[in-house]
Amino acid sequence: MTAPEPMIGDDGVARCWWPGMASDYLDYHDHEWGRPVVDDVRLFEKICLEGFQSGLAWITILRKREHFRAAFDGFDFRIVAGYDEGDVARLLGDSGIVRHQGKIRSTINNAARAVEMIESEGSLASYFWGWEPTVDEADRREEFVVPALTPTSTAIAKDLKKRGWSFVGPTTIYAFMQAMGLVNDHLPGCAARKVCADHRASLRLSH
Repeated sequence: MTAPEPMIGDDGVARCWWPGMASDYLDYHDHEWGRPVVDDVRLFEKICLEGFQSGLAWITILRKREHFRAAFDGFDFRIVAGYDEGDVARLLGDSGIVRHQGKIRSTINNAARAVEMIESEGSLASYFWGWEPTVDEADRREEFVVPALTPTSTAIAKDLKKRGWSFVGPTTIYAFMQAMGLVNDHLPGCAARKVCADHRASLRLSH
């Protein structure tokens, strides 16, 4: 399968096709998606928002992200883990977020599981980066195909579910892996591809 051609923007920059011409989506593509994340709070935010995105377009979640951050105390999982029924009711009444009771309760549950993970693994970053795929699985360069899930995302999802996490299916986890930089799925020729690759290389050298 031939890789899709990158899109050349009005600024002359080659990019993946999926951000289109929306300025906020372009900014997300250029400066965030695929860049390695090692901050535990941001990792927790990303995995929660990928769960909220299920069944929706990512641009919908992106444009509500600041509302989500305000509603969930900046996704500080130590705070969110202590939410009670009053908080669930508050969140269900917040029109700035996706008001899905199952996903809201899942976020609270997963916050408690994140606290447990830090106790057992040291940090969320240590856990998730410990799953960094092999070069062959991450790159798939002979035929550039971006899958919906991979053996690694399936294994992570299975392990997280054993640990009590929810809304963490293999497809959701693969989207999370892409967003946090565990894999680099920027198209060949996309200007962000090398930037993300260099960041990952630097991360490996620093450990």
